[in-house]
Amino acid sequence: MKIQYLIWVSAIATLLFTSCDPKSSESIEKSAMSNSDMESEEVENRPSPLEVKDGMVAGKAFKVHYGSPAVKGRVLWGDLVPYNVVWRTGANEATYVELSEDMTVEGELLKAGKYSLFTIPKENASWTIIFNSEWDLEHGHFQYDEDNDVLRVEVDPVWEENSQERLSIDLETPGLVIRWEKLKLPITIQ
Repeated sequence: MKIQYLIWVSAIATLLFTSCDPKSSESIEKSAMSNSDMESEEVENRPSPLEVKDGMVAGKAFKVHYGSPAVKGRVLWGDLVPYNVVWRTGANEATYVELSEDMTVEGELLKAGKYSLFTIPKENASWTIIFNSEWDLEHGHFQYDEDNDVLRVEVDPVWEENSQERLSIDLETPGLVIRWEKLKLPITIQ
């Protein structure tokens, strides 16, 4: 009899506790989510979505991972993205590439591996493209260290008439092409 009474009291207490809990069904579901599920949801809901392009460049497997910011009516070049300063070439964490085999970038050797990709935009000159051995930088250019640069090359930007709202980095001829607003930055990779 005492055991039945204790079970009954425990059931009533549980019922009262859960019915008085102000959590919505959404917060209950979130509290049941694993950390990796919550991280995935945060990645999907971020203002600059994570993009992963996976394909072939010059017959070799190549990937690029980047945050894709939008123009949102802002002045980009020389303002949001200053000239003559290292830019993480995307949003949030550093953009990085994965090469399955050794390749050449603008005629210079880049060994197989993972590299963060940075640029130095210039107002009236070629842009500097940087491949850095520290590829897993969660705060982009704030953690950039020039001592870890593996390769620097110069590339001429092309300014187009049409404007593109979101930053894109695509695997296409001549290798890797960065587009944002009116910028087209073709990087030759073989």
